[in-house]
Amino acid sequence: MLRSPFFSFIILFFLFSCNEKKTITNNAEPLEKEALSLQVKADENYGKQNLNTAYYEFHKSKILFETLKDSVNIGYSLIQMASIQQINGDYYGSKETATEALPYAKFNNYSGCINNILGVADKELSLYNDAIFYYKESVNASENLNEKQGPLGNIAAVYIQQKKYDKAITLLEFLLESPASKKILMEKTKANKKSRFQDNLGYAYFKKGLDQKGFDSMNEALQLRNEINDTYGSIESYLHLADYYAKKDVQKSDENALAAYNAATKLNSVDERLEALQIIISNNHSPLKSKYVQKYFTLNDSVIKIRNNFKNKFAKIKYDSKKEKDENVILRLEKSENLLALQRAKYLRIVFAIGFIFLVILIAILIRYYKNKNKVIEFKTSYNTEARIAKKLHDELANDVYHVIAFAESQSLSTESTKENLLQKLDDIYGRVRGISKENNRIETGIDFTNSIKEMLSTYNTSERNIMVSNLEDINWEIVDDIKKITISRILQELMVNMKKHSNANLVVIKFENDPKSILINYTDNGEGCEKTKIAKNGLKNMESRIQAVKGTIDFDTEPGKGFRAKISIPK
Repeated sequence: MLRSPFFSFIILFFLFSCNEKKTITNNAEPLEKEALSLQVKADENYGKQNLNTAYYEFHKSKILFETLKDSVNIGYSLIQMASIQQINGDYYGSKETATEALPYAKFNNYSGCINNILGVADKELSLYNDAIFYYKESVNASENLNEKQGPLGNIAAVYIQQKKYDKAITLLEFLLESPASKKILMEKTKANKKSRFQDNLGYAYFKKGLDQKGFDSMNEALQLRNEINDTYGSIESYLHLADYYAKKDVQKSDENALAAYNAATKLNSVDERLEALQIIISNNHSPLKSKYVQKYFTLNDSVIKIRNNFKNKFAKIKYDSKKEKDENVILRLEKSENLLALQRAKYLRIVFAIGFIFLVILIAILIRYYKNKNKVIEFKTSYNTEARIAKKLHDELANDVYHVIAFAESQSLSTESTKENLLQKLDDIYGRVRGISKENNRIETGIDFTNSIKEMLSTYNTSERNIMVSNLEDINWEIVDDIKKITISRILQELMVNMKKHSNANLVVIKFENDPKSILINYTDNGEGCEKTKIAKNGLKNMESRIQAVKGTIDFDTEPGKGFRAKISIPK
């Protein structure tokens, strides 16, 4: 049972332009003769609507052409097979076969045919966007406007299904009214195409709400179809008019639906018969219409059964052929596959062993690298600290000690005032030594950590300078390890020393922030600031080394006359 004569028309129209098959030569081999003979018989049976036989013969010829590596005829046979499947409602199978034909499109002008088949299949499956994509591919593959008109008309039909009536109208008006397209449609052989465009345009007008304009166009298309005896085309016209009258005149709607039903029955076009019955049933639910309901269900059940039989037959033909081919291949390859499997297993064991060894070496290298990196950072931090202490001892104490010695040698210590002066100088030196020692002594990391931080910061608090600390107690210091606590203490100490030596600030704000993963410290003072390029000279690079050792970050922001800011982040 055919899907509809219209499908045959569409497929045969496109195949006509693709039908440049490879012809037999005088020196052809027997295999080539057999393949071409099968293909010719398949074409004859296709024309006679012996679709089962035609499909089997096309499939057999395709297998022979594959042996001959004849790409042109392989593609042609696949296209014909896809067309037969589509005519019988096997849209998924048709798409599969047409897709198999795509690689052969480049060997002949098959691209337009294949994409049109794929577009029709997707339209029937209600995959409208995919259908439009393939129709556009068919348009692009077509060489002239005459070939493009078919897929362009199909695109317009899909637009109507999608209720994109404006797009459909624009496209159909172009096909009917543009000078180049109109000239082609004036040919007598193109009358059926013109009537199809005219009918779809009228239907689009009607669906958009332009009832009279739509009716005139649909009626004109029906008259043209009757003039050229386009019986199948008239079915579509009657169905559109039945839809038009459905809400205006039920009697006329039924008359047009019955006319479509009778014409479809005459042509054995089952889908159009079902559509006509649906309209009749929806127009009137009285008991008098029960016979149409019964007809609809009987016909629909019959169509489903027959199409399933077709699908099973097509699948069996492919399956049997593939099974036969695979059995021969399996026998030849079974031994080599076993050997290959053994060889593959051996190679896999070698690869896994090499990979495991490489992974172990890589892990060892990374561990060693990060250990050495941390050692370098710790050494650098320690060295910088020692250098800073040495510089401080030299700059701040060595000269003073030398002056005290010189003073003691040059002055008489028997004088009371000289003794007091000497003692005062020594006491001053002692106090400064204690200060340096305090800066670098052991840091409390236990429960008194916050108190030690406050105590250290308070030593820089004077009548001229105010040190403000906030949110220090909000941090859960118990979960922070001792090294990070020491690092925080040293960094704050270095910031205070830097501020005292270079900033001359009278207000310092240190704000702690609690983050789920990090400890954030924001330092701000209102001192003199400096150029960013001079930060290293101010000893702040030492802080960066400390921060890096605990995988933290520190950002400085300063300008002359605008104070000094530092943002510190240390992971918990």
